[in-house]
Amino acid sequence: MNVKIADNHFVAIDYRLTLDSGEEFDRSAQGSPLGFVTGTGSIIPGLEQALAGRSAGESFKVTVEPEDGYGPVQKELLQAIPRDRFPAEVEITPGMQFHARGPRGPVALSVVSADQEVVNVDLNHPLAGKRLTFDVTVQEVREPLAHEIPATGSGCGCGPQEQSACGCGPGSGGSGGCGSSSGGGCGCG
Repeated sequence: MNVKIADNHFVAIDYRLTLDSGEEFDRSAQGSPLGFVTGTGSIIPGLEQALAGRSAGESFKVTVEPEDGYGPVQKELLQAIPRDRFPAEVEITPGMQFHARGPRGPVALSVVSADQEVVNVDLNHPLAGKRLTFDVTVQEVREPLAHEIPATGSGCGCGPQEQSACGCGPGSGGSGGCGSSSGGGCGCG
């Protein structure tokens, strides 16, 4: 039976995610496709839309604009934090990632710059404002098993309003884009 992808289906995909520069940002682990239930906010909207109507065995390439990915860069998520809020024994340099607890859960902080007084951080998802190109092969499409259906109300989807709550991204232990080989994360991919 050739099941087509629609809401509330379990889907497993192999993927490779590249940026406009051609840099590979993420990919599914060899032999471990990314599995999720459609229609639950488990992956970015642009990729989910591109999967709709496809079947197991299909391969395709899609470019997702920021509006259908992790949203635009939000200037209000660029913040200055007093240096004394960070561990004194750690030399803080641009590009470092820290984790903090926000009002809606864990938050990943990317250091933009730092001096003796202030650490400037970016709370945007690392892929905010970026065009994303996915090379995808659909491995499996079927009805989900009960344990595969995500609990509702987790507060950690992929929409722009959710990204600061997710704390997902490289170095965060969560999903990097469309998922990560860690298999963990918070539903950002």
